[in-house]
Amino acid sequence: MVVKSAKKTLRFVSTAFASAVVLILWATPVQPSLWREQVIPILGVTLDNRHISGAVATVRVSFAERLDHSGLAMHFLNAPGRFSPMAQTAVEQAVYRTARAAGLKMDRWTVILSVLDPGLTLYGESLSAMVGLSVVALAKGDSVPPDRVMTGAVTPDGHIAPVGSISLKVRAAEQAHMRRIVVPDETDPADADWSTPFLLQVSPVGSVEQAYLALTDRTLLSERPGVDVLSH
Repeated sequence: MVVKSAKKTLRFVSTAFASAVVLILWATPVQPSLWREQVIPILGVTLDNRHISGAVATVRVSFAERLDHSGLAMHFLNAPGRFSPMAQTAVEQAVYRTARAAGLKMDRWTVILSVLDPGLTLYGESLSAMVGLSVVALAKGDSVPPDRVMTGAVTPDGHIAPVGSISLKVRAAEQAHMRRIVVPDETDPADADWSTPFLLQVSPVGSVEQAYLALTDRTLLSERPGVDVLSH
């Protein structure tokens, strides 16, 4: 995930965020009390005066199940910050692939995603696994502890794809006082060697099941009665 500074992509309008949420909620047949949400950290790198460094952004994930069965509805708000078109596609794929691995139907889901950093634009695929797993966690009634974060993408067969700049992201996670960072167990050959900082647990994972367990301390496949499961 690559972020650009507010100087380059300043699109913040004070009323845009609230207005967009109101319009989506008004058009969605869901009781307000049934909405669940969580603010999650997102790891990436930022370019500033030709200097590359790790960065942590924040994203609000809101989730609800509608009364109809018309399919997954995902809304990406354009303020305070925004997702690039490529990042939106990657996130949608990650949600679908993670839900599929969990055996969950998505035909009643409504998801609203917003970047909380004013003027910030999120790029790339490495943010997608963190968002996809967080959406599924809300669907299952779980949550990601605020001191955990992940970088990686979800492949069509449910594996975690390698991403670059792990060393920079680990450093950013340490500076943000994260306690655990989940990373792909397959490394990018272009990445330099790095060491684990003190008090930061690095958890390499190869699948969405392993990633979900590392992020939530819960299993991805639900054993609770009443959960909507796909028929195979």
